[in-house]
Amino acid sequence: MAFEEYKTALVTGASAGMGWAIAERLRAKGLTVHAVGRNSEKLKELEALCGVIPHTVDVADTAAITELVEGLQIDVLVNCAGVSRPGSILQSDAYDIDEQINVNLRAGLHLCRMLLPGMMERDSGHIVNITSMAGLYEFGGHIAYHATKAAMHTVSRQLRVDAFGRRVRVTEISPGRVETDIFARVEKISPEEAKAKYFEGMEMPQTSDVADAVEYALGTPQYVNIGMIELLPTLQVPGGLRTAKRVGDDVILTGNK
Repeated sequence: MAFEEYKTALVTGASAGMGWAIAERLRAKGLTVHAVGRNSEKLKELEALCGVIPHTVDVADTAAITELVEGLQIDVLVNCAGVSRPGSILQSDAYDIDEQINVNLRAGLHLCRMLLPGMMERDSGHIVNITSMAGLYEFGGHIAYHATKAAMHTVSRQLRVDAFGRRVRVTEISPGRVETDIFARVEKISPEEAKAKYFEGMEMPQTSDVADAVEYALGTPQYVNIGMIELLPTLQVPGGLRTAKRVGDDVILTGNK
């Protein structure tokens, strides 16, 4: 089992949702976990729950992240931090685009740049990128989110090329809808409203299911690389078909997003 080879992990986005669940799971597997997030109170709760080492850092702050990882030997990097904004490019402003690029893409690239060399020198390591079905399928709005997740899909593939010849494994976990608090944060509504709108009466994967996927990928023998896991609800399909018909100045849309 490869877990015997891994001693330390760094998990971003650990103060909520999937990042929290993954950090907790890796602690349960015996790893020393550096949990990175922006919510210091939540990180303290996670520390009390399972003994992670909390770091209140914005991953978009490259100088702060550089200082954090200096001197650390990290065997498992989990790039899980992510933000999203509603609306198409027509409704996006400069901050919407820049924040998503900085958090969803730029931070992950920098962490890989900083930590991959040590993994290659030790001939052991694992990088897990939590992306999204939005990086592989198109649906309405969220253009910068789609673009950054698609970029991290490519990063995941390219890392395997860059690390070729060393026992460094790279796994992309690409979830569909998972029951987390991201919808409340994106739409700036209460968790109760988000639950009623997006989850109530639906059969949704939980954050623990994502942690299961990470555990599986890390736990396979070191000679096995699980390249990608697409994790969707059984009752969710990716993509769809829409056709527009113009009647004078009116546009009639058919099908689903």
